[in-house]
Amino acid sequence: MKKLLEDKPRDLAFLTFGINTAYRAGEILSLTVGQVDHLREGDRLEIKQSKTGKYRAATLNAAVIETLDAWLAVHPDPRRDAPVFYSRRTKQALTVSTVNGMVKGWCADVGLRGNFGSHTMRKTWGYHQRVQMNQPIPLLMAAFGHSNQAQTLEYLCIQDEEIRELYGMVL
Repeated sequence: MKKLLEDKPRDLAFLTFGINTAYRAGEILSLTVGQVDHLREGDRLEIKQSKTGKYRAATLNAAVIETLDAWLAVHPDPRRDAPVFYSRRTKQALTVSTVNGMVKGWCADVGLRGNFGSHTMRKTWGYHQRVQMNQPIPLLMAAFGHSNQAQTLEYLCIQDEEIRELYGMVL
């Protein structure tokens, strides 16, 4: 998908931001140029969660900073109060609805089948943290801002898969 977007710096920056921070699309879309134009790898960014009203911090990795810097270098409105993820058509921030359509299109373009949308990026982050990085559920629960572990397991759609694997183990 990143290869598909390599000539679209705004879209690549949004995707990379989404799959590396677990912020909700609306939270990412609320960012202004002045909130991010000074950030470097390893910096923490705090965004107010749209659901809980609490602030949640994410540490930004090299991939996020690289794509964000590339987008800001060609951003059509570099004013500090301009939205980072700007629509040239409306001259305002992209909407969650627009981003949903973009993600659906990207997934279709790379041959993925299923029900995808803006939340897919957040879930992708969690899935990789749990399955590939073997991060514990309580840690992911805190990162997502969930109130209990069952909510996180259901959110990531991995509980059934892990339970099935238990029965396949040979003792």
